[in-house]
Amino acid sequence: MVKHRLTRAPKLGYARAVLGAAVLTTAFGAHAAAPASASVKSPAAYVITDEKHTTQSHTLKAKVTAAQVLSVAAKQIGTKENANGGGTKFQKWYMNSPRAMETVKRDGGSKRDYLNAAWCAMFVSWVGEQTGARPTVGWDAYTVTYAKWFKNNHRWGQTPKPGAVVYYAWSGSKDLDDIDHVGFVVKNNHNGTITTIEGNTGNGEVERRVRPTSQVVGYGYPDYAS
Repeated sequence: MVKHRLTRAPKLGYARAVLGAAVLTTAFGAHAAAPASASVKSPAAYVITDEKHTTQSHTLKAKVTAAQVLSVAAKQIGTKENANGGGTKFQKWYMNSPRAMETVKRDGGSKRDYLNAAWCAMFVSWVGEQTGARPTVGWDAYTVTYAKWFKNNHRWGQTPKPGAVVYYAWSGSKDLDDIDHVGFVVKNNHNGTITTIEGNTGNGEVERRVRPTSQVVGYGYPDYAS
């Protein structure tokens, strides 16, 4: 059984789950990234290498701005999961995406497990897809590998910027392997907090949140237009 931590960010805590060879228990609210290894060839072109070591070129015809990505994310505020922790368009989209089969091979389970899996990373991935920024926003269902994708592409840091993809560890750890949750930075409040938009948070919905930076592991920086 391959463990695949899926966590949700409720108002006062979080839940963990395991996506195994056949079963997904409880809910996760986290990650979706791009292929595990990728090379950024230029600000507008990305060559992504998947687990089979095949390559596929993705070129952005016109770069997307951080404001455009945040606008699409904000329009999803209020979207809620069903009583089973699923039913969102983000989960349905991810399950039917080419990336789902890659991450199932990596993490175990089946594509249908994503329908009720924690979906914070799937939300971030969906926004990237809808705006045409997916090659630079990435896509995954596991926050840890999602964050490592940014770091491996030298687009990782500790400064909150609008549109950055923010990764949390509720323990306060700065280790990428301890990441629990993911969302988008809306703004740095310059008081030890950031304002964000996150999926699978609170009672299992998309919400605008204010988070302490002490819970932030780091930030992934998509290559937005200025």
